[in-house]
Amino acid sequence: MPATQSAAAPGRLEVVRRFVNTCDIEAGNDTLATPEACLRWLRGQDLLDRSVDTLDRADRDEVVAFRESLRDVLGVHRNGRLGDAVLDRLNATAARVGLAVRFTPSGSWQVHARGDGVHQAVGRLLTIVIGAMADGTWSRMKVCANDACRWAFYDRSKARSRRWCSMRICGNRAKQHAWRSRDGGKTR
Repeated sequence: MPATQSAAAPGRLEVVRRFVNTCDIEAGNDTLATPEACLRWLRGQDLLDRSVDTLDRADRDEVVAFRESLRDVLGVHRNGRLGDAVLDRLNATAARVGLAVRFTPSGSWQVHARGDGVHQAVGRLLTIVIGAMADGTWSRMKVCANDACRWAFYDRSKARSRRWCSMRICGNRAKQHAWRSRDGGKTR
């Protein structure tokens, strides 16, 4: 699903949506395919300091594993519950990036990541997610119900019931498949 056909998320949450969509499952394209490509993308989103000039394969793999964990989390917004393996991965990631809560003079709070390198980038993404959880926008982030797609989108529908990245594409495919299953080939 092309990013141009998916509604943007508000504020910095859009960076998280774009991050999850760095892998187009249906087309088989991964923007983060190499450590160099991953570095360019993270820098381009201001998630990584310019002082970091290289990532290795393990760094890239960690970023990709985090991306796929986020994709699984977004699936919960339509499926209901995270599995223990995803929870373990997310909790381990949060510990590695050194998340910390800081209180502000105004009496509110902010989450900061203390990690360096790739942990800094992942930490910044996690702080955006936590902020979206706090302000109520996170529950509108979803992935397409089409398992061959799983494109991340922001559900702006009043009822918060959107299931597909695009009703015209994935929604239509699902409805055609359901019709064919019910029809059993009788009308052909």
